[in-house]
Amino acid sequence: MRHHLLGAACLALAACGTTAEPVWAPDHQVAAAHFVSPQPGSITLYTVTRVKGGGGAHTGLLINGSQVVMFDPAGTWRHPRLPERNDVHFGVTPKMVDFYIDYHARETFDVHEQTVQVPVEVADMVARRAMAYGAVPKANCARSVSKILDGVPGFEPVGPTWYPNRLMADFAELPGVKTRMIRDDDADDNHGVLIVQAGDPRLN
Repeated sequence: MRHHLLGAACLALAACGTTAEPVWAPDHQVAAAHFVSPQPGSITLYTVTRVKGGGGAHTGLLINGSQVVMFDPAGTWRHPRLPERNDVHFGVTPKMVDFYIDYHARETFDVHEQTVQVPVEVADMVARRAMAYGAVPKANCARSVSKILDGVPGFEPVGPTWYPNRLMADFAELPGVKTRMIRDDDADDNHGVLIVQAGDPRLN
């Protein structure tokens, strides 16, 4: 998949980013971005793996509770329409999820999506934990997500780990988990450059 959009906002390479850099969007931006999904409550784990060798490269968590947020720890995914507070991105519509996936998937990396339905109250608990975790340092993406899920009702198979593939394997043990793998043929030098026009209906 390739996006040829107009405007300004270049997004760079994904995987776990460099150092932890605290970010705190103001209240009015977070409130304005608030998005509620009509779908049942759910938690979705995204795992980026290398096509060659299958090694884990990055972990992200989509949380669908009273609102939909993306926890992208130590990641480099950004969007000018999504306010961020320490790796938690607000206002994540289905189109934004598509951008998230396309940002990571390319000829050298696959994206694995694992979704489990949960009560909204459980999703909100996970969201609160993600918001309280703070900015995540380099190479701590799987560590932070696994620590956030550790002890959450229904996520007993998930234990703390540093490794994205281990976390993916634990998540696969959850009852009712639905899994898909996304493979893209975008070249590395075309990866992650999304030029976004304000008002583009594809962002809503």
